[in-house]
Amino acid sequence: MRLSDATARFLEHARYERGLSDATITSYRADLAGLERFAAEAGVRDLEDLDLEVLRAWQWAGSESGLAASTLARRSAAARSFTSWAARAGLRETDPGVRLTSPKLGHHLPRVVAQDQMRELLERAAQRAEAGDPKEVRNRAVLELLYASGVRVSELVGLDTGDLDLDRLTMVVTGKGSKQRTVPFGVPALGAVVDYLRTGRPTLLARGDGSAGDALFLGASGRRMSTRAVYELVARALSAFPGGGPRGPHTFRHTAATHLLDGGADLRAVQELLGHASLGTTQIYTHVSVERLKQSYAQAHPRA
Repeated sequence: MRLSDATARFLEHARYERGLSDATITSYRADLAGLERFAAEAGVRDLEDLDLEVLRAWQWAGSESGLAASTLARRSAAARSFTSWAARAGLRETDPGVRLTSPKLGHHLPRVVAQDQMRELLERAAQRAEAGDPKEVRNRAVLELLYASGVRVSELVGLDTGDLDLDRLTMVVTGKGSKQRTVPFGVPALGAVVDYLRTGRPTLLARGDGSAGDALFLGASGRRMSTRAVYELVARALSAFPGGGPRGPHTFRHTAATHLLDGGADLRAVQELLGHASLGTTQIYTHVSVERLKQSYAQAHPRA
């Protein structure tokens, strides 16, 4: 069943069978419409494909955009009510929302992968790419570029080959509100992308119907890679490492920003890199860095 059809049936159930108020119905409709849009951007349009990682990524995206804790809690409640109803109604086998919690701003920090873990993750990707499988060559380039640039997954899959300047190690990405910005990346990412352009992309492109155009990253069918495919790739890569929180591309974004600040980068430079309209949105990563400093202090200082 299409996700849009399922939400429409849920709203009818909430109104006529549960007798919820007009205000509650209106709130549910708005929140679930937002979930539908986010899921569609991640390539999820069927109810059965809606999973916990998409729900968590939706909540983290809302948190990053500055939504209040009360709004995030309301969105979680709407999603949990919807998925619970869908499971009870037999529209899907499991309830992905049963473990969805509400992020509490100011208390729960974004998940950040340690530098040595990120290094190991990327080394594993490079080893898998050595055999020459075009998808593994592509996967390595995707992971390297996500971490190197901190771009959103929608910005990554929207890249065309012409958006890259391989000589200057920069790329032009189109972010929220169709705003473009230039983002740098490093030498390891450059090597991974060059390998992909030389070997992986031509093979994947030959499998397609010509509709991919100049899309940089291609799926197995030779079409532009979907956000859903990137979510699955990152989730697999992160599954080998411990840590709570979402296992999606936003974890790479959080990690890149935090590692930059840990290395002494200017906060406004990180704001520009990430494409944040407000410096306040970027400042959460200073909290992450301070938290890590406090943890190190507590473990190392003899009088901590």
